[in-house]
Amino acid sequence: MSAGTQPTTEPRWFKSSYSGGNATECVECAYVSTGISIRDSKRAGGPVIPVRTSAWLFFLESLAQPQPLDR
Repeated sequence: MSAGTQPTTEPRWFKSSYSGGNATECVECAYVSTGISIRDSKRAGGPVIPVRTSAWLFFLESLAQPQPLDR
């Protein structure tokens, strides 16, 4: 996913390109002025998790770094 802001007042939600074709267990994200909003794709009117831009970037960077398994 690439980072970017949206000029509109309504968020434009999108799913990851890794989401399955059946779309039964997906999250959606939207870029907002304060960062990222995340929601359950099955509950579009449900709760939204706000994430600051710095936290989102840290999350994305950590996904790119291999992590040792805890045993």
